[in-house]
Amino acid sequence: MSRAPDAWTALRGRPWRFLGSAWPWRSAAYLVTSVPLGLLVVVVLGTGLVLGVLTLVVVVGVAVLAGLPVLIGVLGAVERRRLALVQRPPAAVMSPRERFRIGRRLPLSWSETGYAVLFGAVLWWVDFLVLVLVGTVPPVLLVAPLLVRADDHLDLFGLRVDTPVEAWLATAAAVPALALAAYAFTALAAGQAALARLLLDPREAELAAAVADLRQSRVRLVDAFETERRRIERDLHDGVQQRLVALTMTLGRAELDLAEGAGEQGLDLVRRAHEQAEAALEDLRGTVRGIHPRVLVDHGLAAAVHEVADRCSVPTSVDIAVDGRLPAPVEAAAYFVASEALTNVERHARAGRAEVHAWRQDGAVVLSVVDDGVGGARPADGSGLAGLALRLEALGGRLRVTSPDGGPTEVRMECPCGT
Repeated sequence: MSRAPDAWTALRGRPWRFLGSAWPWRSAAYLVTSVPLGLLVVVVLGTGLVLGVLTLVVVVGVAVLAGLPVLIGVLGAVERRRLALVQRPPAAVMSPRERFRIGRRLPLSWSETGYAVLFGAVLWWVDFLVLVLVGTVPPVLLVAPLLVRADDHLDLFGLRVDTPVEAWLATAAAVPALALAAYAFTALAAGQAALARLLLDPREAELAAAVADLRQSRVRLVDAFETERRRIERDLHDGVQQRLVALTMTLGRAELDLAEGAGEQGLDLVRRAHEQAEAALEDLRGTVRGIHPRVLVDHGLAAAVHEVADRCSVPTSVDIAVDGRLPAPVEAAAYFVASEALTNVERHARAGRAEVHAWRQDGAVVLSVVDDGVGGARPADGSGLAGLALRLEALGGRLRVTSPDGGPTEVRMECPCGT
């Protein structure tokens, strides 16, 4: 691989360094691959356009013509991939297969259409002519003595070589001719790639902007979801839960009053109502903790995870080595990963022990939940872990479950959290 970042830079460098690099060969490969690709463009797009126009009256032509923008988009994706032969590839390149799958969901790009027409009508022809006219000269000069001996003379671009001395002089000229061909190939490939990038980069810029906007919208959606969770938690805590507390206190007072002179049947009913109200209150408190635990908001990730571990029936050690508070969405995601993983350990793992570790690493928070259970965990679609994985993706993170049969099982999350 050459030290130069692209073919154009190498072309302007020192000749011996350029000629000894891979750029002339890469440029030749760029030109060579243009020829079959150009033929394919002419055949496929030309045939599709003609058939679409001829069959337009029977409606079939509408479907054929509607497919042409997809083929043009695929050509643009192929060209962006080929740019890597002679220059830095675009930052985010969509593969031809991905572009074909998207189909007509992306609007028609006039810059891609213009490039397809220019490539099919002009560029690949120029590449073909240069390859034939320039690329054949050094090999012919190199074997000039053999050709003269076999045919008594050699005609090359109006020059006649018919003696052994002239043939050997022609062979000597093969070396500078090869160097000139290398420069010609590289200059043509670099120029054509620059033109392709000029016409195709706007689409890449649009796609990059669309991806960035999508990521921002997903982050906003997570923030809105967190806000709604907190509102529900607050309403349940300050409204329904307080009413249930008042109800249990009233029933308790009624039980004390009835104990002195009421019948046994009425007292039993009040006691049962009191027990049911207390059970409902405990369920509501668990639901509130599951929606958005108050301890997480007030005291942070370490205290919240310790509370979950204390409630877990499997002995669990906790080591949260995270200084300071994390961003609220990241902190909530880490808490729910730990909570869901420990719930699964308690219900399915048949484990004797579990461990929760968290730390910062390279601008990200890493949280790991490990148990010594039977393993074989598979986070299915629709499960709690699958939903948390989607949530982490929206934050730029990822969730990985490693659970071979026989154990151990590790649930590991990594999520950017800044410095």
